[in-house]
Amino acid sequence: MALNVALVSPTQQVWTGEATFVSARTTEGELGVLPGHTPLFGVLVDGAVSITSSDGSIKEFNVSGGFLSVSNDRVSILTESVGELLHFS
Repeated sequence: MALNVALVSPTQQVWTGEATFVSARTTEGELGVLPGHTPLFGVLVDGAVSITSSDGSIKEFNVSGGFLSVSNDRVSILTESVGELLHFS
């Protein structure tokens, strides 16, 4: 089972694909999402969003605010802006 993830900003679709884990920092604290996660809506704070893709590679992005939505194994990350790619393996 996998998550369908989309990370987008107003100017670009940054990353989309299947993932096994997503972590991000929200106003409520650090959040980790695995397949089967209950639906939620969170407000992102500035910081890193980490996506572990289905092939095991980890992508980390520096985001500036925005929102994260989880529903039916779909994770939508909408951010005001995305800085440089911090880590790509």
